[in-house]
Amino acid sequence: MEDSKIVSREQLRERVEQWRRAGERIVLANGNFDLLHVGHVRYLRGAKELGEKLVVAINSDESVRVLKGEGRPVMPAAERAEIVAALADVDAVVIFPELDVRVLIREIRPDVHAKGTDYTQDSVPERDVVKECGGRVAIVGDAKNHSTSEIIRTRLAGSKA
Repeated sequence: MEDSKIVSREQLRERVEQWRRAGERIVLANGNFDLLHVGHVRYLRGAKELGEKLVVAINSDESVRVLKGEGRPVMPAAERAEIVAALADVDAVVIFPELDVRVLIREIRPDVHAKGTDYTQDSVPERDVVKECGGRVAIVGDAKNHSTSEIIRTRLAGSKA
């Protein structure tokens, strides 16, 4: 479906090529987006402000389990992708199986790779690949005082008592 924001890697590469030919700046943001919260919204809004097209890469269920542990993700990748795709700031969503987005960065060569404020310019794991591909890293969003892990630990675990 052409107007669907949720795309395969191949579809994403084609869209990015079209956008780039139209002179649009491509921004890549990534994360688990498990239990979407206001921190995610602010991060994605800040990322969108850096360019014309925002691509959001969402970790697959298996990669979330590896990164976050048993019991995660709370929601399956397809549902997380659908929720993120519903946000007005988002132009495309892709689910990726790798533990980081280095391979995807090489595939689409974003102009900007946006990371949240839990990172610094020096701590972004993919910064070397971003620079190698001619892009830049930007830190966006509000202070990292929203966390899905924290919500699960405090609010959901507290409701079991």
